[in-house]
Amino acid sequence: MYQYLTVEKADGIAEITFRRPEQLNAMNQKFMDEIVDAFHEVNEDGDVRVVLVTGGGRAFMAGADIKEYAAQTDEQFDAFQKKGWSLYQEAERGNKPFIAVVNGFALGGGFEIAMSCDMIIASENAQFGLPEVHLGLVPGGGGTQRLIQKVSINRAKEILYLGGKFLARQFCDWGIVNYVVPEENLMDKAREIAAKLARRSPQAIAALKRLAFLSTCPVELDERMKQEAANLSVLYHTEEAQKKIHEFANK
Repeated sequence: MYQYLTVEKADGIAEITFRRPEQLNAMNQKFMDEIVDAFHEVNEDGDVRVVLVTGGGRAFMAGADIKEYAAQTDEQFDAFQKKGWSLYQEAERGNKPFIAVVNGFALGGGFEIAMSCDMIIASENAQFGLPEVHLGLVPGGGGTQRLIQKVSINRAKEILYLGGKFLARQFCDWGIVNYVVPEENLMDKAREIAAKLARRSPQAIAALKRLAFLSTCPVELDERMKQEAANLSVLYHTEEAQKKIHEFANK
């Protein structure tokens, strides 16, 4: 079904693996289309509770395919960027937790995909960065805005202005990465976290994801609190929540 990625599903967990290793999984137009389709597929699959996103080979994703980038017309460039927005939104605004499992380079658009996920688990040799400044550009997939939500403004400027590569351990210390593990343990750790999430109430997880996203939006605190209360009220009256509440109360 896909040329540049695979989707495997088992026990409520979908694993999406980028498979363009000879180009360090760099994203061309066809690859982007496939990622959007795959993200939408798992979001719409009622049997999927959690999504793991990782890369085959030495990279998670080394950004956009610059060769294709250089050959694009103005119209093609604008269309490529617009399609990218839907890619990040599928991960960020879907109703399921997405976990980026970063096995190597996560640069440019690759880092933006990781930041649009709910968590990042990285191997010790993973490297992150937004190198667009070296091309006289800025990130185009929400990299500036999501980064500033995750770290202090001064750290964000350091990452953006220098355009360098940063090690996973450093990003873990700065709060961008959740876990850093040896490369040989990377998928085991990701599947361990995914299995825990798959056992949680999908309705509650979806509500928590919406509320977390809402906290990053320019909405007054009172309105965010109302949304939180409304979500809690809806969930409280579900059959699943009532069952678990009573089970806990009876212990």
